[in-house]
Amino acid sequence: MMSRNEQLGASFRDPSGFLFFRNGILYRQINHLYAEYYNHIMETGLYDGLVKRRLLISHEKVDVKPADPSNAHVIIQPEHIPFISYPYEWSFSQLQDAALTTLAIQKRAIRAGMSLKDASAYNIQFVHGQAILIDTLSFEAYHEGDLWVAYRQFCQHFLAPLAMMVTRDIRLIQLMRVHIDGIPLDLASRLLPRRTWLNFGLLSHIHLHALAQKRFANKKTVLTKTNGRMSKQAMLGLVENLESTVRKLHWNPSGTEWGNYYEITNYSDIALNHKKTLVSEWILKIKPKSVWDLGANTGLFSRISSEAGFFTVAFDIDPGAVELNYRQVKAQKEKNLLPLLIDLTNPSPAIGWNNRERNSLSERGPTDTILALALIHHLAISNNVPLMDIAEFFHSLCHWLVIEFIPKMDSQVQKLLISRKDIFPNYTREDFEQTFSQIFHLREAVSIPESERYLYLMESQ
Repeated sequence: MMSRNEQLGASFRDPSGFLFFRNGILYRQINHLYAEYYNHIMETGLYDGLVKRRLLISHEKVDVKPADPSNAHVIIQPEHIPFISYPYEWSFSQLQDAALTTLAIQKRAIRAGMSLKDASAYNIQFVHGQAILIDTLSFEAYHEGDLWVAYRQFCQHFLAPLAMMVTRDIRLIQLMRVHIDGIPLDLASRLLPRRTWLNFGLLSHIHLHALAQKRFANKKTVLTKTNGRMSKQAMLGLVENLESTVRKLHWNPSGTEWGNYYEITNYSDIALNHKKTLVSEWILKIKPKSVWDLGANTGLFSRISSEAGFFTVAFDIDPGAVELNYRQVKAQKEKNLLPLLIDLTNPSPAIGWNNRERNSLSERGPTDTILALALIHHLAISNNVPLMDIAEFFHSLCHWLVIEFIPKMDSQVQKLLISRKDIFPNYTREDFEQTFSQIFHLREAVSIPESERYLYLMESQ
C-alpha cells in the first residue's frame, strides 16, 4: 500500500495516476488503467511535439519503486518546476496565456487522435517564463464525433474569469480562490454586463452555455460523448473560436495604485543607484538558491537576482504592477523571473479537499532569500502588524533577509499617516533593529544616501 505521506495532496482525484515524493524528489506513477493512452502519447509523436514547443513538461522514465505497486504501469520523473503558482495569483495576461496554451495543446492533440480530458488552469504552470502543461495524464483517445468533455471546465477556469476581469473588475480573479473548479457559468453570466451578449464568443461560450446547463440540470439525458455528435472539423472550429474569443480580450493596467511607483517615488537617482548596488552585492555574496521579492512592484529589484541567474518570484499586491512585470518577462524572454499577485496581509491559503489540494504560500516555502524593500512601513503602519509579527513571518520563510527600513519622517510614510492617527510609537529604527535582532543576525546595515532610509542584510539565527 502507498503511504499517504508520499502522495501529493493535489493528486488524488485521477485514477489514471498520481504524483508522489520520494526522498524529496517528485515522481508520477502512471497506472495500468492509463497505459494504453500513455503509450499512444509517446508513440504517436504527440509528447515529443508538445515538449519541443514547450507546451508540455518533459519527463524521464525511471526505475523507481512504485508508491502503489499493484496498479503501477510506469514511473516517470517530471522536469523540476521551481515554484507552483495558482490562477488567483496570476495577472490577466498570465491567465490569458495559460488559456491559449491549453487550446494550442488541444488542437495538436486532436490531430494526433487524442483530446484533453481536463482543461484545468491548475494543470498549467509558468516555467522559464512560459505557460506549460504539467499533467501528462490529461489526455484521452479522440474519435470522430466526440464532444470535448473539458469544454465546460475550460470556460469556467479561463474564459469566464478573463471576461469578468476585463468587463467588470480585474480583482474578480480572486473568485477562483472560492470556486476551485472555476467560476460557475450561471454566476459569470449574471455578473457580466449586458453588452457582452453582443459579443458572439461570450454569448456562445458563457451566456448560452449557462442557459444550456440550467436547461439540462434536472434532465436524465444530456449531451455526452456517446449521444453527442461533433465532427473533427467542428471540434477544431470550436477550439479556434475559443482561441479567437480569448485573444480579443484586453486589459489596460493603467490607473492601478502602484503601477507607476518608480515614477513617483521620493528616491533620488543617487539613492536608487546605491540601493541597487547594495542589493546586487549582497545577492552575489549570498548566491541564493531562490529569491522571493515581497512587494516587488514591476520587478526592478527582482531582476537584480533573476538576471544574475537566481530563480526569483516577484510578489506584489497590485494587479497592474504584476501585469506590467509579466509583460516585460515575455518581451525580454526572461527565464528566471515569475511575477505573482499576493496580498501579504491575506496570502494564499491552503484550499481544496481537506485543505490539501492547493498549498498555502508558506507551505510552498521556505525560500533561501527574501527581498523586503520599501515594504515594512505598509505592513506596520497601513495594516497595524507589529514588528515582531513581521520578523517572525519573514523568519519562517527564509534564511537570508534583505530588508529596508523607512522611518516616519520619510515622505512615503507621511502619506500613510495623513488620514490616520499616529499610534505607532514603536515604529523607529532602534525598535526595528532590536526586534529583528532577536531572531536574525544583523550582518550589515547601510544608510542610503540622500535619504533617511537604511538597508539591512540579515541571517536567520
